Amino acid sequence: MDYIKRAIEDVVLHPDKTFKSILITGARQTGKTKMIKELFPDKKYVLIDDPFIEEQANSNPNMFMMLNPPPVIYDEVQRAPDLFRYIKIACDASDAKAQFCLSGSQPLELMEKASESLAGRVGIVELSPLSQREIDRDSFTLPFVPTMDYIKERSQSVTMPTNIWEKIHRGGYPELQDPEVEWGMFFSSYVKTYLERDVRKLTAVQDLNDFRRFMVAVAARTGQIVNYSNIADEIGKDQTTVKAWMSILEASGIVYLLEAYTPSVLNRAIKSPKVYFRDTGLAAYLTRWLTPDTLANGAMSGAFFETFVISEILKSYSNRGIDYRYCVSYYRGRDKKKVKKNGETVEVESEIDLIIEENGVLYPIEIKQGTKVSADDASAFPVLDKVSEKKRGTGAIICTCPAPGILRDNLFQIPVWYI
Repeated sequence: MDYIKRAIEDVVLHPDKTFKSILITGARQTGKTKMIKELFPDKKYVLIDDPFIEEQANSNPNMFMMLNPPPVIYDEVQRAPDLFRYIKIACDASDAKAQFCLSGSQPLELMEKASESLAGRVGIVELSPLSQREIDRDSFTLPFVPTMDYIKERSQSVTMPTNIWEKIHRGGYPELQDPEVEWGMFFSSYVKTYLERDVRKLTAVQDLNDFRRFMVAVAARTGQIVNYSNIADEIGKDQTTVKAWMSILEASGIVYLLEAYTPSVLNRAIKSPKVYFRDTGLAAYLTRWLTPDTLANGAMSGAFFETFVISEILKSYSNRGIDYRYCVSYYRGRDKKKVKKNGETVEVESEIDLIIEENGVLYPIEIKQGTKVSADDASAFPVLDKVSEKKRGTGAIICTCPAPGILRDNLFQIPVWYI
């Protein structure tokens, strides 16, 4: 399969020119190695995942670096943590830029080590699975924000997919963009490799089958508020273990925990995070939705659609080198509101699926998988007006409507493929 140009390539090249080293993180199989080799063909490539090379790098880091001097690529560098100390020494000994290109598949652990040892010497970039823009070979790069200017810019290159559920079910791992690669076999191998390599490395899990069951339990809750007690009861473990294992999924780039928006003025806001799988294909495999049609018509279709939307929005930020963790959140309040559901009036908690904060402006977003939406779906948005130090910007309902539209002043309907 031909190489798919990554939207983040220019972001990667910029720190390579300004820092002495660059660290590219991301989950396993997101395409880090292929992109690095494409961007830096003249640098020597060293795969530390090789058992022989890993043993050399760990037993004698100084000699290892003498045999593999810069400019060099160290792939899966987390397998030789002592190298960071010697990379620091090498960076301090020279004023040259772009000495080391480092990569690895344990994002949080890698960033912690790089921050400790290489502060001021390393540019850090996160590579996500492919976005739909990348899969469609769309060169549009602006981060998603629900404004008229964004919609106008996006409309110039956007294409409507034939079947959005095929994309949601297939997922964004680069290898799966080859139609010859069998979906179930790929994810079976992926999960096995992840458990035996990354999970064993990050923690002393006694029984990997227990962790596999935990992954399935979390996948079944994608798009939900995290309830550690509920998961613990299902898999027969204590809450402390479940919290530690959730940290492993987050640290290895499998899930994202979306924090709640809890300013003091919204004192009835729920504070627990929501969990989202970063790739809907992996979540579908774990929860045994084996075809796009069964997923689209199944009980979890709404949760998967929301997970897909959140994931694509986060990719639009990370592909510009923006740390989205500081600008996205969700809101759910314990105050009840009355809504009509199936012809009946019921009381539900106020909820905003996603809030994007930019320059002191809060952009509320509701996510609905249907083609028809109404302004009533955004009835919770005015709660943000209580936050006096922030301004509420235009809101949006992201759905499968055929085209963007205005539902009322300050509220758009936006097709999911406009992200």
